Amino acid sequence: MGANYKNPFTWVEIYVEDMDRAQKFYETVFDFKMLALPSPTGMGEIQMVSFPWANGESNISGALVKMDQIKPGLGGTLVYFGCEDCSVEENRVEQAGGKILQSKKSIGEYGFCSIFLDTEGNSIGLHSMS
Repeated sequence: MGANYKNPFTWVEIYVEDMDRAQKFYETVFDFKMLALPSPTGMGEIQMVSFPWANGESNISGALVKMDQIKPGLGGTLVYFGCEDCSVEENRVEQAGGKILQSKKSIGEYGFCSIFLDTEGNSIGLHSMS
């Protein structure tokens, strides 16, 4: 990994079928607002809504993405969102239309995690140290 990178990932895309439904789900579960992004040129019909980020900070961000070439689904890449206590966000999942696949569990010295299914059929993880 090059010396310029503070994190091994620089961007995450979660693919969706219904952007409005997916945006509402993530805003409800994580209690934040998302921002529509302009479509990148040369990529065909694409719709993107970004997660919050802090410019100049040591972090990554990403977006919900709707495009014909890639579809959402269970069994692909698993993205973990960092949380203070993953049970807080986990408790919002079902009321927002998702499904808990694995409730909060200890992963020893690495903290705790839980996994849910979002409204688009993607499996998504939550991670916290407490």
